[in-house]
Amino acid sequence: METVRPAEPGDADFLAWAILTASRSHLEKGWFDIVLARPEQECLEFLRRLVQTETRSWWHYSRFHVAEVDGNVAAALCAFRAGDAYPLSGPGMSEVSKSFGWDEVEQRAMWTRASYIFTCVFEDSENLWTIENVATVSAYRGRGLAGKLIEHVLPEGARQGLSQAQITFFIGNEAAARAYSKVGFVLNGEKRHPDFEAATGLPGICRYLRRL
Repeated sequence: METVRPAEPGDADFLAWAILTASRSHLEKGWFDIVLARPEQECLEFLRRLVQTETRSWWHYSRFHVAEVDGNVAAALCAFRAGDAYPLSGPGMSEVSKSFGWDEVEQRAMWTRASYIFTCVFEDSENLWTIENVATVSAYRGRGLAGKLIEHVLPEGARQGLSQAQITFFIGNEAAARAYSKVGFVLNGEKRHPDFEAATGLPGICRYLRRL
């Protein structure tokens, strides 16, 4: 049996995995690997704390929904109005960094490593219902769980008075493009930058939109 429910604090370990997996996309290393510059287990512990901060950033568990199959958590995503959650990225990361005792020098180095991502930001997204951190456990792929989660969270954006939803992902991730096209999203545009390509090996980010 498949069910969808809001995420809870007890899902922190799974959500940490989902965020790290989604950030990697189809690459070996993703944004958090690059930004934190630490082994995977330390990245996961950082993310486990990030989903439980007082700051309700777009990584906070309250922004997530999870899909279960026969009682096992199998997939997750988060959904939010971009202007409500993206601006809290810095405070959320800072809160976790301080919990590790990282000083200002270390935090500045972290954001220097992170800076490439901001070269490909879509600046007109504030009033878009935004879906991020889509990830499914490999054993449960092919069941359409990501699509079911997306369809589940779209109505909330409409209830908030928003007219469009967005999903962004790395240029070249054809599997993501096919999956999101199946649930009604269409290509809206791309952002490319040499700094992004130098950091990831990919030219940039594309955005898909769907009316709510």
